[in-house]
Amino acid sequence: MGSPSLLLLRIGCSSLSLFLVLISIQKKSKMASPLLRSSSSTSSLPSASLSRIRVSSSTTREGTAKATVNEHISQAVQSTSNLLQLMQQSSPSQAHLLKLPKNLLAKTATIKNTAQVLEQMPQVISALDAHMESGLQSVPHLKTVTQLLSTMESTQLQHSLRVHQPQKVAGEADKLPEPHS
Repeated sequence: MGSPSLLLLRIGCSSLSLFLVLISIQKKSKMASPLLRSSSSTSSLPSASLSRIRVSSSTTREGTAKATVNEHISQAVQSTSNLLQLMQQSSPSQAHLLKLPKNLLAKTATIKNTAQVLEQMPQVISALDAHMESGLQSVPHLKTVTQLLSTMESTQLQHSLRVHQPQKVAGEADKLPEPHS
């Protein structure tokens, strides 16, 4: 095993390479969208089917890109956590370790938890996407329910106005002075 300074330098380089991977994935996903739109193999399909193909294809690519990014981040976090643990166990590197900020050592457990969360992130994103898709499909039903509730409310108001108006008229007739004969 190399010196702690070399290991920290390697972590810095891997963080930089992770950043470059993220940028390249982002550029690829932006470049793939126009290519998908200009595809001539789907031109004979109806426009509704074509838009579904575009959405599902771009969703698949985005999901793959997200999973790749999450995997790279998780690996970087895990390697940093492993390095800190090795440095804690190695007596020669403890002097270098003492120079690190105290809160960094305290965050080793948090770093492990973050790695676990990042590993679960693709499933969470997929579940959220499915939930959003389901919600978007429910929008027409929500409009119908809103219209139904509005109709019920106006009908109820009309009914209550009809019930209260005859009582007012009857109450006003009782209050009228009787003619003197």
